[in-house]
Amino acid sequence: MRRLRRAKIVATLGPASGTLEMMAKLFAAGADVFRINMSHTSHDRMRELVAAIRAIERDTGRPIGILVDLQGPKLRLGTFAGGAAMVKVGDNFVLDSDPAPGDPTRAYLPHPEIFAGVSVGHTLLIDDGKVRLTVTETTPKRMVTRVEVGGKVSDRKGVSLPDTTIPFSALAEKDRSDLDAALEAGIDWVALSFIQRPEDIAEAKKITRGRAAVMAKIEKPQAVNRLDEIMDLADALMVARGDLGVEMPLEKVPGVQKQMTRLGRMTGKPVVVATQMLESMITSPVPTRAEVSDVATAIFEGADAVMLSAESAAGQFPVQAVATMNRIAEEVEGDPTYRSILDAQRAVPEATGSDAIADAARHIADTLDLAAVICWTSSGSTALRVARERPRPPVVALSPNIATGRRLAVAWGVHCVVTEDAHDVDDMVDRACRIAFKEGFAKAGQRVIVVAGVPFGTPGATNMLRIAYVGQEAGD
Repeated sequence: MRRLRRAKIVATLGPASGTLEMMAKLFAAGADVFRINMSHTSHDRMRELVAAIRAIERDTGRPIGILVDLQGPKLRLGTFAGGAAMVKVGDNFVLDSDPAPGDPTRAYLPHPEIFAGVSVGHTLLIDDGKVRLTVTETTPKRMVTRVEVGGKVSDRKGVSLPDTTIPFSALAEKDRSDLDAALEAGIDWVALSFIQRPEDIAEAKKITRGRAAVMAKIEKPQAVNRLDEIMDLADALMVARGDLGVEMPLEKVPGVQKQMTRLGRMTGKPVVVATQMLESMITSPVPTRAEVSDVATAIFEGADAVMLSAESAAGQFPVQAVATMNRIAEEVEGDPTYRSILDAQRAVPEATGSDAIADAARHIADTLDLAAVICWTSSGSTALRVARERPRPPVVALSPNIATGRRLAVAWGVHCVVTEDAHDVDDMVDRACRIAFKEGFAKAGQRVIVVAGVPFGTPGATNMLRIAYVGQEAGD
């Protein structure tokens, strides 16, 4: 199951794709990672999906990543007399701690933490920004707002606060329960929703304790403002463009996407671009030209992965959506301008042995036109460092840990093969050549470069390069 592209594809599972047969089709069409959205999935159903993915993994012999996306805290209004009310531009609208049903002048806001965090001048968005309010007065249990954009407000509609850092955890009680169940099921990545600060990531990592990697979903302006600090702690980023587009002006989102993609490249951590990438394919077998251009732009920028949400979870054409994304990626990566764009973004290596070795491996592989860069990696860090350099030849990661292979499924250009650790240098080189031949990355007579750390099995100890010929015996 060798992919002919470097960018990875994340496919969300749902009613349209929740059977073993359909998941197998999505994997064959190009899905590298499956996303389970805990907003719509019970623990029992999540376990069923994990078991089905692991069955496909066994059948294909390829590590497959599983990303569990936590719902995050949901801020909502209370109820209204009659179920809804109309608010008009220029009117005052009060939000308070009184649980009585709302009307056109006031509503119940059952979140004391919002009153604690909000200030005069802050904006509140109701129902994904359909109604916009500006705070004019605030007390610990009540705030007065001015209606800037009017419309209908109704029972339990969501509230967003783009200007306010709210003093609560990004892990609600439901999220903690979901995270415990997901870790017990053996998932690979957990995506943390509505984070505002690096402490939110630290809290999740304290719970995961290395059992799963943590992906920070960037969907609030507060997180954008502290991106560097969040990236220091997170294992990967997701550009969650849907909620970002609600909480900040839409025209700013493309720039944030580029910032995040380049930050991921600089730090050697995967970045996933998500939301509405092929939205029209929910109901159409072909995407719009604009959607194709959107996916292509993310891949030209060097994003590690692009993601399908409702297109694969609830759409009428889930397999076609994955196949379309696969074709776009292949076409972009064959474009004459693709390589020059990637090379222009290359970061200066950090002053570490691992970075210097990864940079040297890329340089040697490109200069000598080698068939593949082969990394022996226990934790995955060596493969991520090499992938950060975006070498021209394919990156093949050899790891004794299936968990490492699954986590690397989201990383740009990394094809992971699970194999026992090397016993010595000769075994390291011999087996690297044999696997490169068997997996179709190198032919007899071609050369590869092998990157490893000695002593073997020591995480982060990348300190060795070896150029090797793939001999005829590799095919024996």
